[in-house]
Amino acid sequence: MISVSGDAIGHEVGLFLEAIYLRYSHDFRQYAPASIQRRIERAIVQFNLSGVGELQQYVMRSQTQFDNVLPFLTVPVSAMFRDPAYFIVLRERVIPLLKTYSSPKIWIAGCSTGEEVYSMAILLLEEGLLDRAVIYATDINPIALNSAMRGIFPIENLRIYTENYHKAEGRAVFSDYYHADYDHGVFDRSLRRKIIFSDHSLATDSAFAETHFISCRNTLIYFDRALQNRAFGLFYESLCRRGFLGLGLKETVEFSDFSSSFDPFMKAARIFRKNGCV
Repeated sequence: MISVSGDAIGHEVGLFLEAIYLRYSHDFRQYAPASIQRRIERAIVQFNLSGVGELQQYVMRSQTQFDNVLPFLTVPVSAMFRDPAYFIVLRERVIPLLKTYSSPKIWIAGCSTGEEVYSMAILLLEEGLLDRAVIYATDINPIALNSAMRGIFPIENLRIYTENYHKAEGRAVFSDYYHADYDHGVFDRSLRRKIIFSDHSLATDSAFAETHFISCRNTLIYFDRALQNRAFGLFYESLCRRGFLGLGLKETVEFSDFSSSFDPFMKAARIFRKNGCV
């Protein structure tokens, strides 16, 4: 496998990421170096290229060719009801508080292909809150967003999704939420009626909207410290007073520049709550 490590190659990677930012306004320059290098390496192998320089030439030729490479630079990996304990806490501790708002707004940041978005819609439906809620689902990858909007997932993934759903104390029969269409499961269109899908970059864009709950899980681990702080700043600006922030199990707002701006709500589940500090 081609290596993209080392000082010379590291400089080449920096030029590659700078070129993408200048041409396409996608900013990967503050992603964790080891992670972005692994992804670049996979793209080089996938497209049978000689190295980073040739990959740069490839993506600069057209938007279409950049779109071909973009899924390698992002992390489109997810599962419905991933980490079931997280959803149990949402059901038992967070949603009862969200119900006190007339129209709770929920932001799924870095939604990838939509697995967490549909998990959230199902959870809100079962708790009688979907009709009053608005779910903003955002990602920088237009291909992943398009997949999320379709709500179609490989049939072989549905077994683990079903297991996760039951572990998350789902209140219905999971198969009631989709129908099988050959080798895919197509989720009920009614689940999408309160979801707004939108392109958004945590690296370059501003706060999305005033929200009551933000879930951004397993995305920040791929950012360096400066970009993590930028993301936490966006979340702080977006959340209403005492709004909730949910992170992945390997992520925390502690030790960031915004550690004093959030209080642990359910620390084991990585759910934090915005406080009144600036």
